[in-house]
Amino acid sequence: MSRISGLVSPFDVATVPAKVKSMLEVVPGSMVSCTNGGKGALGWKGYRTGTGGAGTHEGLQVAIDGRILNARELRTDIGDVPDGDLALLAALYRRHGFEGMLERLIGDFAVAVYEPNDGVVSLGRDRFGVKPLYYSELSGGGFAFSSQPRALLALGLRTDINRGFAARFVGLHYRTFDNAPEESPYANIRQLPAAHWGRLAPGGAWRCRPYWMLTPQPDWTDGEESLAERYRELLMKSVSRRVNAVERPAFTLSGGLDSSSVLCCSSVVQNRRQVAFSSVYVDPTYDEREEIKDVVVERVSEWVPVELDDEIDIFAIVSDMVRVHDEPVATATWLSHHLLSRVVAERGYTALFGGLGGDELNAGEYEYFPMYFADLRVRGQEELLAREVDAWARHHDHPIHRKNRQVAEQMMAGMVDLQKPGRCLPNLERMLRYADAVREDYFDLGKFAPVMDTPFSSYLKNRTYQDMLRETLPCCLRAEDRQCTAVGLEHFDPFLDHELVEFMFRVPGSLQIRDGVTKQLLRTAMRGVLPEPTRARIKKTGWNAPAHRWFGGPVLSALRDMVASQRFRNHGVFDPARVLALIDDHVRIVGSGTNQENHMMFLWQVLNVSLWLDGVHATPKSVESA
Repeated sequence: MSRISGLVSPFDVATVPAKVKSMLEVVPGSMVSCTNGGKGALGWKGYRTGTGGAGTHEGLQVAIDGRILNARELRTDIGDVPDGDLALLAALYRRHGFEGMLERLIGDFAVAVYEPNDGVVSLGRDRFGVKPLYYSELSGGGFAFSSQPRALLALGLRTDINRGFAARFVGLHYRTFDNAPEESPYANIRQLPAAHWGRLAPGGAWRCRPYWMLTPQPDWTDGEESLAERYRELLMKSVSRRVNAVERPAFTLSGGLDSSSVLCCSSVVQNRRQVAFSSVYVDPTYDEREEIKDVVVERVSEWVPVELDDEIDIFAIVSDMVRVHDEPVATATWLSHHLLSRVVAERGYTALFGGLGGDELNAGEYEYFPMYFADLRVRGQEELLAREVDAWARHHDHPIHRKNRQVAEQMMAGMVDLQKPGRCLPNLERMLRYADAVREDYFDLGKFAPVMDTPFSSYLKNRTYQDMLRETLPCCLRAEDRQCTAVGLEHFDPFLDHELVEFMFRVPGSLQIRDGVTKQLLRTAMRGVLPEPTRARIKKTGWNAPAHRWFGGPVLSALRDMVASQRFRNHGVFDPARVLALIDDHVRIVGSGTNQENHMMFLWQVLNVSLWLDGVHATPKSVESA
């Protein structure tokens, strides 16, 4: 919920501190701390102490956004160190170097250290990218960084768009948006990937490499009950580290296992009921009030439902979201969170806890089933495979997305390479569904080939690894960070504790998916913690929103007007005729009530990109001035 910025410049050194302050002026927060010396300056802006800062210790300029959650243990190891995370970071840096410092930290953080004597600047980011960090190499040898692109743009960087990013955001599936984790929406701004650190010395080149990664390890051979007990201990430890670090925590609560587990574990470790906020809907298809009530009865002191109608001013809300984000927002579910986080802040809470990472960590996504099926096939476990496919079909068949043995075979054929154990394939049909809505002279999406990581021999593990680092998780973490920080909330996702993640990547797939049901080890671990109806529930609504209804009535007219406008054409990204045809088809599908997939996600993406480009192009392109 804070922001850091910094600038190192070999020229106009006297102006560097003022330029860093100008960077901080455009980011959220009410408290500011800065430090400067040599040819650089670092700054921090936030809402309250304890959530980061900037200062000079042991001759080093240090800035951090976030908290060091194992600070007490680290102080015990290294001896006498002044209070505060900044002094601790400086001491760790002097003893272990920057990479060694990062390897010892537990928490969600973005860190910068500048050595005025030799001019070296180092940046680091937490293992899953909970905290953002961007940078730009400036002409003449200057270097700037910040937690948010707008601070770098405040230096006068050109606002040139990263065309590949804009094209993917319009014409491809949201899973592709973060396939290149070093990119940002802006051509002149780069992003430090999760679990990476970078270093720049005077006259040298920027060097960036990982300090942590998941590597193949033997699967656990312990029994399920033993592993479930260890899982429960690690999750409780992760929750305790975070919830006991803040004053007034609040919790997002859906009807699913992940947010419910985080809240209920917090209730156990603090021995008290917690406050919960839930997005609920007039449309019963997406509303989870009934599923939520069991946790509310057993573990919640106050429950605040934030209801959204089928008719909302989506143009106004998305405009506000794009302003907060500095970029388009990946999926419509974040509109609900955008509104909910404001209610949480208005009621005086200081931190918002959620279940992000739970689906990836516990094999909770529906498309993990064919990955598990493929693992069974390459191991020759055909009898178990047949039973699992039948159970999957029995529990999860859907009028649009059918589930049966034939579909399972088709999914495996299209999503994995059975000749190369562990190699997952991109879903090209889904990925390229709207590629023809992007003008080929703007960016040729036909040449886009997503990176598919294969560190493991298991399809299931590689798919979850891909989702955590390149697909589903990064865009969610970015949205959560922007929206919470904008209203002064810290945000925590206890499933994203690296000790817990390392443990879970050694759990066999058979303890993750069994009898057509996902998250099996979590279900066992949460026995006695979760209400039994919640723990045992198989069907889930998922974190979705009725966005197909939001694009109706007057909104459709406004959307058509936007697409027909000269400004829309001038952006040069879209094929207006194709976009209008898809709007018409969406209206037909929703109006017919047939079991056919509509174009809600595409319309969301078009609206977001168009409004974002409107704002960018309304700002004159500047010449770099730092």
